[in-house]
Amino acid sequence: MSEEKSLNFIEEIIEADLANGKYATILTRFPPEPNGYLHIGHAKSICLNFGLALKYGGKTNLRFDDTNPVKEETEYVDSIKEDVTWLGFSWANELYASDYFDQLHQFAVTLINKGLAYVEDSNADEIASLKGSPTEPGENSKNRDRSIEENLSLFAAMTEGKYQDGQKVLRAKIDMAANNMHMRDPIIYRIKHAHHHRTGDKWCIYPMYDFAHGQSDSIEKVTHSICTLEFIPHRELYDWFIEKLEIFPSKQYEFARLNVTYTVMSKRKLLQLVEEQYVQSWDDPRMPTISGMRRRGYTAESIRNFCERIGIAKRENLIDVSLLEFCVREDLNKLANRVMAVVDPVKLVITNYPEGQTEELVSENGPDDSYGTRIVPFSRELWIEREDFMEEPAKKWFRLAPGAMVRLKSAYIVKCDNFQKDPDGNVTEIHGTYITESKSGDDITGIKVKGTIHWVSVSHALQAEIRLYDRLFKVENPSQEEGDFKDYINPDSLQVIENAFVEPSLKNAALSTPYQFIRKGYFCLDKETTPGKLVFNRTVSLKDAWSKEVKKA
Repeated sequence: MSEEKSLNFIEEIIEADLANGKYATILTRFPPEPNGYLHIGHAKSICLNFGLALKYGGKTNLRFDDTNPVKEETEYVDSIKEDVTWLGFSWANELYASDYFDQLHQFAVTLINKGLAYVEDSNADEIASLKGSPTEPGENSKNRDRSIEENLSLFAAMTEGKYQDGQKVLRAKIDMAANNMHMRDPIIYRIKHAHHHRTGDKWCIYPMYDFAHGQSDSIEKVTHSICTLEFIPHRELYDWFIEKLEIFPSKQYEFARLNVTYTVMSKRKLLQLVEEQYVQSWDDPRMPTISGMRRRGYTAESIRNFCERIGIAKRENLIDVSLLEFCVREDLNKLANRVMAVVDPVKLVITNYPEGQTEELVSENGPDDSYGTRIVPFSRELWIEREDFMEEPAKKWFRLAPGAMVRLKSAYIVKCDNFQKDPDGNVTEIHGTYITESKSGDDITGIKVKGTIHWVSVSHALQAEIRLYDRLFKVENPSQEEGDFKDYINPDSLQVIENAFVEPSLKNAALSTPYQFIRKGYFCLDKETTPGKLVFNRTVSLKDAWSKEVKKA
């Protein structure tokens, strides 16, 4: 009997709420700010919010927190929707905080009428200087005791655009001596004369995140508002607004955000990498963005599986990227067609194979019969990997060397007779002979060889550009290192090989199809492929070579 998986702490809360009749059904939400592309950390939140709704028969809203018109763009909205859909989830409603601007404005007026909000004339520095510290109380602003009528008049003037940016703000009136700094009369509205991607120029004042977030949850009747741990100090303010406005009591719960080794998760830092051209774009395959991972060849299933494996915790931790790579290897091993590609080619000439003859050999597409087979052309001249030949073979060397024999994958046994070198000592051509009756599947020679190597027929090969991606940073946690995080970028995070060769079956390779280049790793076609140029990205190597290199160092 299989052991039932234990519940995480959020599932325990939801099951208790449903059992005691607090809610008939649950509603969660995924509320990204459209100021950048989603990354693997957001994937964890997506899988959690949508996964909980699916498990308990509820729904999830996709709500864009578009309260800052300066940083937000429609491009980001579109990319977010594409990423959520690609991960395999559907939202109940597509909503925007800007949908609620009229209602949020009325909430602000309600607080003013209750004597719980006031218009502040002080600038940001003056407000900060009066805020105090975690060990010392703040001081009341000189504007704190304005009358309700004056505050209503000034807030109306702010709304009508009579003041410049930064000239006035609206603050909640709570407690300048509160232990929680977020409760010391926080700003809830600021002036921004900026064009909004949805509301245009209708508004010149915009709500702060803390004012818009909880109320948007309440308007939608979100039952479980799930945030990351950095929002714990905000929860008291979240509850205060809902209580004072006497609206639907949405509840906030916090879980540990996802941090992965050898990358950064800050959208601000990721934007720096793009703008300062350390990477090509937001979807550069070295980026931890969902679009970058998709372009690199990661599958949605592997990301969902990764998020499930790491689980939901209350404490921050750093997850080793090798677990993510394990998840994609595990998935691609089941999905990827096996093909042959030679990344660093050297020519092998089979001197006893008839010139001009081509033989069509049958090769397996995968580890068992269910994957089917394909035809691979074989001829006198082949490309093989340079690393598969050694002039002076090491002990236990089972590949090509003078006098040594290997099997060519799905083809024949071949013996190395001699080789040629250029003036610099580089091997330029290897000569060998094949054993005619050693054809794979029909071998009647009884000859046993320990090594098998892959190859591509020279006359049939397609030239391709191969992009080998590695970890973007040299250190596990670049955000925690001294100095600029960009100082720790791995200079070898991308190796471009322009003169690789692949078998002709890849002429019709599709962007969405994963491939295992036999003995080399998992690859996918890149979007920069053109009719005259194939470009492949390495998703991940066949084994975790990185940890071995670290141990050697």
